[in-house]
Amino acid sequence: MPKAVLTISSKNYGAWALRGWLMARLSGLDFTEKVIPPDDPAMKAEMLLLSASMLVPSLQHNGVKVWDTLAIGEYLNEIRPKAQLLPADIKARAHCRAICGEMHSGFSSLRGSLPMNIKAHFPAFKVWSRAQADIDRVLAIWKECLATYGGPYLFGRQPTIADAMYAPVVTRFLTYDVPVGKEAAAYCKRIMDLPAMQEWVAAAKAEPDEIDELDAEF
Repeated sequence: MPKAVLTISSKNYGAWALRGWLMARLSGLDFTEKVIPPDDPAMKAEMLLLSASMLVPSLQHNGVKVWDTLAIGEYLNEIRPKAQLLPADIKARAHCRAICGEMHSGFSSLRGSLPMNIKAHFPAFKVWSRAQADIDRVLAIWKECLATYGGPYLFGRQPTIADAMYAPVVTRFLTYDVPVGKEAAAYCKRIMDLPAMQEWVAAAKAEPDEIDELDAEF
């Protein structure tokens, strides 16, 4: 019987939920999901970027409760070291933490202009300048990592916390038809081809539409 419980929100709209869930899947941890309905006031506030706290996802494991996606990732790396959610090399590990922290605290224009919505597709979506600056920075991070560590993932031959942190951006690029270039498009496909991502997307597509505000065409 699983000893871990991961509390998440909507799989269609919940970018932070996806990050924590994907980290847990990549770690190999046996866990069950506790899904908070997306019409819950607290979850609606979080997904509409109106909440200052990030209490979802949260992980309960062996008497430990940890929330905040980066903290979950660090905890999973400690209890499942063989999964190598952080790179073994100290320089690569520092780099990984830096770009994860950048995603954790930045890219507000990208988040606000292109909210995660896996079921939707907006061809030829108009991206405004501030969001484009965030997109350009994401693409620069990916390019540097793939060139430095040789791919196919951001830090080498297996996905890490960094790939989980940027996975919701991958879904946004697909939803909003963002042109990203050949190398980045190949990376996006690689992330979407992960069995865990395919599982998440299938569940997202089966999810009922319950948050009308997030279905608006911006």
